[in-house]
Amino acid sequence: METSTGHILGPLIVWLVKRGDSAEIDEHGRESLNFQISMLIYNLIAGILCLVLIGFVILGILHILNLVLVIVASIQASEGKLYRYPITIRLIK
Repeated sequence: METSTGHILGPLIVWLVKRGDSAEIDEHGRESLNFQISMLIYNLIAGILCLVLIGFVILGILHILNLVLVIVASIQASEGKLYRYPITIRLIK
């Protein structure tokens, strides 16, 4: 749970501090934060599913997916493009 909290706190702090600097930073920050909140929700569900063993496979897939998508988003952001993460619940508008 500590890692998930860090995944949310990092984007949250950067977004709160820097969102006023530009609309692009605000948009990237919201997208990243929404993705990490979504991943936390999916991880909690997978954690519950560990009781029936399939959750372990789902957790592995989620961790790999998180790593790959964050790298893709970072590359896109460095090129000045907004990356829309798939499977994201957009709670923060």
